[in-house]
Amino acid sequence: MSPRSASVNEELRRRSRERLLQAAVELVGEHGFEATTLGAIADRAGSARGLVSYYFPGKRQLVQSAVHRLMHRTLEEALEREPRTEDGRERLARAIDAILGLARDRPVLMRQHMAGLLQAEGFVQCPEQRRLAELLSDTVSRYGAQNVSADYPMLRALLMGAVYAALVPGVPMPVPVLRSELFQRYGLDWEMGVPPETEAEPGAGQGDVSRFFATEERPGTP
Repeated sequence: MSPRSASVNEELRRRSRERLLQAAVELVGEHGFEATTLGAIADRAGSARGLVSYYFPGKRQLVQSAVHRLMHRTLEEALEREPRTEDGRERLARAIDAILGLARDRPVLMRQHMAGLLQAEGFVQCPEQRRLAELLSDTVSRYGAQNVSADYPMLRALLMGAVYAALVPGVPMPVPVLRSELFQRYGLDWEMGVPPETEAEPGAGQGDVSRFFATEERPGTP
């Protein structure tokens, strides 16, 4: 049997990493960070346990990458949904609603993510985090920001603060209130994005996430 080509090996590694990211999102969302082991993630992904450390330095880094993937794909889906638009204000409204929607629909996962960001490692610099940053920066640019390098970090900080406020145990702030504050700051109309009265019931977004962690063969792959 002839050895696999480099492109085939690369595709297999991509799929393996994707499965680990998906398994991490599912298990942490179901059981929390502490109760989720690397072994359980590998088992859910159908991967050898040694592969986890091959792709990620540890559980914290794996989970951060997984949540950043979920965030950037959720944001991407919201920005590109029909009817598609190039209107910068509408796109910013969609971005705000997408991130707040994750706090509403996946509180366990997002609470664990916020706690992880306060650890010594801080942000994990990974492809998923960079893609999320690119999408938010582009959104700020299309909104009409004059200084994206300053306005993007501000938007990121405001979104993180809103997610944190929505998830504080015992004293969470209602997502519609947080949304109203952000919309007012950016001069957005309440009807933009996905207004609360048109949203699905809380928790409705906790279903299948496999579309965000595609492992199918890409076009042109041998």
